[in-house]
Amino acid sequence: MKKEIRVAIAGNPNVGKTTILNHLAGTALKVGNWPGVTIEKKTATVRFGDYIVHLVDLPGIYTLEPVSEDERIAVGFLEGERPDVILNIIDSPNLERNLLLTAELLEFGIPTVLVLNMIDEAEKLGIEIDGERIEELL
Repeated sequence: MKKEIRVAIAGNPNVGKTTILNHLAGTALKVGNWPGVTIEKKTATVRFGDYIVHLVDLPGIYTLEPVSEDERIAVGFLEGERPDVILNIIDSPNLERNLLLTAELLEFGIPTVLVLNMIDEAEKLGIEIDGERIEELL
């Protein structure tokens, strides 16, 4: 019997959530380099060994206190449907701003994986990120 896992892909707008979903699932969902491209949740399903993994790409949010409809969709999914895992995608050049949402997501008590995206862009800006230290602090 295969086990099904629901993974929420969450993060601020324009951090690469859909790009990561496309790489994980082999899909070609629309991506763009401006906020608001994903205004509804999108789902892709992949098989991994004995697991069926449902990847849910949520609209970008800065906080769990929604203002717009797309933010309400994202927060509603996290609060109501309770995914098994959260992939929190971080825009590395804007680490501090992104970690505000991370702190809120951790309060759900759902296993959360922090994905440091755009690390090459951070390095070009002279930003050094100590992933092990972040793990210790969180």
